[in-house]
Amino acid sequence: MTYQVHQFKAMGSPCAFCVYHSSSSVIQNALQLAEEEVLLLEKKYSRFIKDSVLSSINEKAGVASVQVDAETAGLINYAAQCYALSDGLFDITSGVFRQIWDFKSSKLPSLMAIEHTLKKVGFHKLNWDGQTLYLPKHMEIDLGGVVKEYAADCARQILFNNGIQHGLVDLGGDMAVVGEKPDQTPWLIGIRDPNNPAKAIVNIPLMQGAIATSGHYERFMMINGKRYCHIINPKTGWPVEYCATVSVASSQCLVSGSLATIAMLKEEQAQNWLTEQEAVFFVQNSQGQCFGSLA
Repeated sequence: MTYQVHQFKAMGSPCAFCVYHSSSSVIQNALQLAEEEVLLLEKKYSRFIKDSVLSSINEKAGVASVQVDAETAGLINYAAQCYALSDGLFDITSGVFRQIWDFKSSKLPSLMAIEHTLKKVGFHKLNWDGQTLYLPKHMEIDLGGVVKEYAADCARQILFNNGIQHGLVDLGGDMAVVGEKPDQTPWLIGIRDPNNPAKAIVNIPLMQGAIATSGHYERFMMINGKRYCHIINPKTGWPVEYCATVSVASSQCLVSGSLATIAMLKEEQAQNWLTEQEAVFFVQNSQGQCFGSLA
């Protein structure tokens, strides 16, 4: 049984596939197809690529409706479900906050800028019928909160469909596994310590399914001793504060990722909300307290 680790970069993150198989040709074919799928999804949904599907949708804001393909419709419909489930906290229109929150500047946006930007946010303001989308002027959608996790699920399926029965997909910390290891032991997933991201605060065994993590240490700035992270509450325009990190394990990385993000946005209600969803989770708050079935 050959073990191979394949590393590459996609979606602004270091990525890796770890696979076992007795045939090197099966491994190479599966790895190539899985990487191609991830890169294809990046090309399709990146806001940094001018001719991406996402950019084409956003360019039509305030001008015309756009009919989307089935895959895009599926992601938007899923985002709509998350918007409802989270009482409006998971919102794919909130990417516009990056226009005022520059985490490299060490400067807070003005209250006027926040108020102005809040007017551009709100999934309920979109005209979406399940196939055709109309964005009001100055609004945009950003699928960054779902695409990487969706890509992890797609890559896992491609590995499995092409002969891999023991494998791990890691897209910047969003992980999905293809069965256990060949010796029937689990994959050990290390969750970063928010206060020392080079180390793991807990190791979670995973035999199947997926796990995704959201944390305040990924992108942030410190001002007068206070941390301002990249996860912005779409109702207030201000970064979340309560949770330092949230990890959720489930059958799909897409589900794990959205539950983890919503929990971050739920602030003090994070662990109660995750418990209500019957989620398998690990939460560490900004005070260092840990909660959840994975703690």
